[in-house]
Amino acid sequence: MPDTEPERILVICAHPDDMDFGAAGSIAHWTTAGITVTYCLVTSGQAGSEDRSLTPDQVAEVRIAEQTAAAALVGVTNLIWLGWPDGAVEPTLVLRRELSRIIRSVRPDRVVTQSPQLNLDRIYASHPDHLATGQAALAAVYPDARNPHAHPELLADGFEPWVVPEVWLMAGPTTPESSRVHVDITTTMDNKIAALRCHRSQNQTWAELDDVIRAWGTLTAVEVGLPEGRMAEAFRRVDTP
Repeated sequence: MPDTEPERILVICAHPDDMDFGAAGSIAHWTTAGITVTYCLVTSGQAGSEDRSLTPDQVAEVRIAEQTAAAALVGVTNLIWLGWPDGAVEPTLVLRRELSRIIRSVRPDRVVTQSPQLNLDRIYASHPDHLATGQAALAAVYPDARNPHAHPELLADGFEPWVVPEVWLMAGPTTPESSRVHVDITTTMDNKIAALRCHRSQNQTWAELDDVIRAWGTLTAVEVGLPEGRMAEAFRRVDTP
């Protein structure tokens, strides 16, 4: 594990609001510490509405605006939108190439993404788009982004290979203690809640959601051994130097 904090972190998720549920408290902590965080969203959330009067493009417009506002509340202003079809993400070579291009461009010291492993205890976290995004992101980190012979058109376009030392995975199955990492988000939980509240098209029961999110943070803090009264987010760390 690196001895120093990263300078740049790239967060790769399938949909708007995914990073806010999984890591917004940590992201606010990192940006407050001066770390540059970039978001890459594979879809624009085009299928994320039950309102049949809206077209997918209209839904996407709303969700892009919501995520942009949420990102600003945790100190993130650089958002990359890939525009893949919501609900139909697959870990194809095309997606791996696009994520490799972004990794080579951003040159992150850490990638945070969704777990590619199905979690039957938290099925909402295991949306097929989440699993596919996590699988493609891991493949982009290793072996694609670091290999000059992978996707040679990237090298021809000036995107030099880049080695990401570590990946932090969100919302996967139970993590072995040896690979579990956490961030104390007690002081940034309000930022996380504020970011989630930006996603008005996705949830209207905010009082109930606030309680659930804080309860999750408290339970996670207990699980990772933090003192009473603290809140945390936990991840599975994958060593990829």
